[in-house]
Amino acid sequence: MSTDASARPSPQEFIDARPMGRRQRLIVRVGLLTMVAEGLDTAIAGFVYPRIKEDWGVGGGAVTVTVTLGVLAMIVGGVAAGPLADRYGRKVVTLAGIVCFGLCTAAMGFTQGIGLFAGLRTVACLGLGAVLPSMMVLIADWMPAGRRVQMVALAFAGVTAGTAVGGILASVLVPAFGWPTLLVVCGIAPLLLIPAIVRVIPESVSVLAARKRPQEELRGVLEAVAPGEDLSRVDWDHSAERTRARPTPRAVLSRGVARMTLLLWLCFFLGQGVAFVILTYLPELAEREGLTEAKAAVSVAAFGWGGLIGQLSVSFVLKRFDRFRVLALLWAMTAVGLGAAALAAGRFAALLVTAFLLGLCLPAATAVLQAITAVAYPPAVRATAVSWANSAGKAGPLAGGVSGGIMVDAGWSLSSVLLVLTLPVVLALLATLKLHARGRGQPKEEPHTVAPRPIPGLGSEQP
Repeated sequence: MSTDASARPSPQEFIDARPMGRRQRLIVRVGLLTMVAEGLDTAIAGFVYPRIKEDWGVGGGAVTVTVTLGVLAMIVGGVAAGPLADRYGRKVVTLAGIVCFGLCTAAMGFTQGIGLFAGLRTVACLGLGAVLPSMMVLIADWMPAGRRVQMVALAFAGVTAGTAVGGILASVLVPAFGWPTLLVVCGIAPLLLIPAIVRVIPESVSVLAARKRPQEELRGVLEAVAPGEDLSRVDWDHSAERTRARPTPRAVLSRGVARMTLLLWLCFFLGQGVAFVILTYLPELAEREGLTEAKAAVSVAAFGWGGLIGQLSVSFVLKRFDRFRVLALLWAMTAVGLGAAALAAGRFAALLVTAFLLGLCLPAATAVLQAITAVAYPPAVRATAVSWANSAGKAGPLAGGVSGGIMVDAGWSLSSVLLVLTLPVVLALLATLKLHARGRGQPKEEPHTVAPRPIPGLGSEQP
């Protein structure tokens, strides 16, 4: 009896065991494009807020409040989206987030005052905070276990690509048509992807099974992703997915996985905080070293393009090498790069090279973290785990903005700031080594093998 049961995979086990097909590659491409649309949002902070001050005569305090409300809204949106996506479906939460962000962002282009602008921006960021984790989990759920880490990291590279595209759009649209046009374009772009998401990406089969959807619906989504495959051996009434009690969102902080979760959150927080300080304060600090404004901007651009190349490259590296070792190496190279950049702070050519190398490492580390989190937990709480980790990461820029501002206002040099930033990077490296030690000895191909003990209420999904 046990042999027959083990020979009959559940729907999720069927996906994990088969090679990637054409439909799954389409899912990754649509997910990557969705992340590109999300990355366009960075153009708002860099190119819209300064123009609002000039055109509306708004003080810096009002803009700071608007920015802060937006970041807090993204955190709240991410925290709320995870449990909703685990309970009601990743696809519906993703679509709702895109509609909320797209419509509100486009509407911001028609506002005439900071009050309505700030209100729409806050609502838009609530939706934006839900999009990334929900889409990352959708991709993770539909990928085979052996390719899950690689494909999540590849799709996440779209965020950095979107940042680069947003800069190009801003340089073209703002001078010619004004910043409201940029907002309308950034809002409409993700809305145009909705038909592709609806058509190409089915709801996660693990969510449908947990919600006790009819066998015909489960069979339909599997046939869409794996056309022509023999589904006669699939156990549609698999007890591990149909009858066990559904875990609560608190399961990601339960005994046995709480330490792993907190270590992941710490890495997200530190990595995104360091990247924010570099992107925000590098231009001003570089000018203090005697570089022109144009050269400072080029250094920031080098960091951005290095990030895009690094994130695209690391997705293929993850196919061959252990994800924890790759992440640890990226943290170590980031620390070395920060030290080299500190020594080269006053020389443009050397700073340009080190900024590019930092871009290769630091954003790539964030992509690996996304992939690690997406496979570290079973499907039942995967969306909660990814969304809460990203929300913890978004707190990093808040802390980075405050600490960076203090250092800049105190008159610190670029070299001093870069050297201080090595401390959180080293701390992230130590946290990664702790994670690697916890995952050592677990089967490499299993999608959720970081935690050594079962999560209460998850039954057999944890090893």
